Amino acid sequence: MPSFGERVRAVLDARGPLCVGIDPHLPLLAQWGLEADAAGARAFGLRVVEAAAGRAGFVKPQVSFYERFGSAGIAALEDVLAAARAADLVVIADAKRGDIGSTMDAYGAAWLTPGSPLEADALTVSPYLGVGALEGTLALADEHGKGAFVLAATSNPEATALQRATADSSSVAAAIVAEVSARNARVAREGEWGSTGFVIGATVDWHAAGLAPFAPPAPILAPGFGFQGAAAAALPEVFREMAPCVIASESRSILAAGPDGLAQAIAGAAAAYRGSSEGEADV
Repeated sequence: MPSFGERVRAVLDARGPLCVGIDPHLPLLAQWGLEADAAGARAFGLRVVEAAAGRAGFVKPQVSFYERFGSAGIAALEDVLAAARAADLVVIADAKRGDIGSTMDAYGAAWLTPGSPLEADALTVSPYLGVGALEGTLALADEHGKGAFVLAATSNPEATALQRATADSSSVAAAIVAEVSARNARVAREGEWGSTGFVIGATVDWHAAGLAPFAPPAPILAPGFGFQGAAAAALPEVFREMAPCVIASESRSILAAGPDGLAQAIAGAAAAYRGSSEGEADV
């Protein structure tokens, strides 16, 4: 069984970095002619999966937009996750879970256990109760060929003061990257990518955030493209040596095309990212 890091590496090579967000915002549901309920969110997600299949390599359901509808919303999300995995898409559950001990382990089991109703290929996780608190989830992910994306330097301005705060001459964001990278170095096979990746926004200035290229390479989930302002063409300049590791997440800028224009919007965005990736050095 290939590791998650190596699976991402192969998908990036074969299909490019585009990750299509599945974000059934209430205005988007209305624009698409869908009801603002669990059934509407389910239909929305399944249409995105259908349009992304064969055109992109990754999808990222935003869990909150399903949780808002209670148990029916969770059931709808289960259907979307299963359909996306059946379509051979790499499914990143954007749940941003973070806790300690058995509680965090239970979150990991919910999202990363094969056969679980909420099974995904990877989960976004928060390290702000300590990177070590995530160990049970990361070990479970490794065991099953799954992955995790640790929040490091996000694209929202509210995070700047916390993530760029310094201790022992290192920013918080850089310390998180260093600790996770050290773990990746311990558990990844020689020459392979780590399976615990990072969330680093496409609008983040690496120097200002105290970030530097890291080893071993690991996937970078990069929000901030499209609606939030970063263009596909900027990917190599923003991420430089780490650009080959980037999964570029776009949501509203693509979803705004509506159900009839969605497939074309995904195909166009995927082509733009593949074009921006030409000439990048392999990592």
